[in-house]
Amino acid sequence: MDRMDSPPSADITVILKAWSGGDEEALGRLVPLIYQELKRLAHRYMRRETPDNTLRTTALVNEAYLRLINAKDVGWQDRAHFFAVAAQTMRRILVDAARARVREKRGGEQQIVNLNESVDAIVVRDSHLIGLDDALTALASIDPRKVKVIEMRFFGGLSVEETAAVLGISTQSVLRDWKLGRAWLTRELTR
Repeated sequence: MDRMDSPPSADITVILKAWSGGDEEALGRLVPLIYQELKRLAHRYMRRETPDNTLRTTALVNEAYLRLINAKDVGWQDRAHFFAVAAQTMRRILVDAARARVREKRGGEQQIVNLNESVDAIVVRDSHLIGLDDALTALASIDPRKVKVIEMRFFGGLSVEETAAVLGISTQSVLRDWKLGRAWLTRELTR
């Protein structure tokens, strides 16, 4: 399902707010609206994974879904906020799986991950993903907002406008954080 074919953001936002407000039936109305978008997001992640990754798109969607529905204390703002958290959740699942595979193999070298606009073509090896995650964690201690921008844009596929809306900042700030954050990560990953 393309973003253009997605249910209106307002519909999803209303249902998310009802769910956050304790309406348990809202979850039943929400799932059909978000499932295809979660699957698209998971597919985007999995396309960059190595062929030997045992985690599949459906399993990633299901695991993320379980974690998201158990996130009781999240005050969902809107559709973009939900999918930003979903992207972060999927990233965490994949990083945890990569760390487990590296532990099984007893090591792995960090390599360069190219952070550019054409990230869909990148195949992310376990060591790449772990190195990127470590660099993002280091950046978060310096500038957490840049990490959120990178997660939403790189991992979540959110537009500049959607990212700005979720974070409550201007589009210019998103573009600046995106550019500076990528430059910082590139420097860290090439060390």
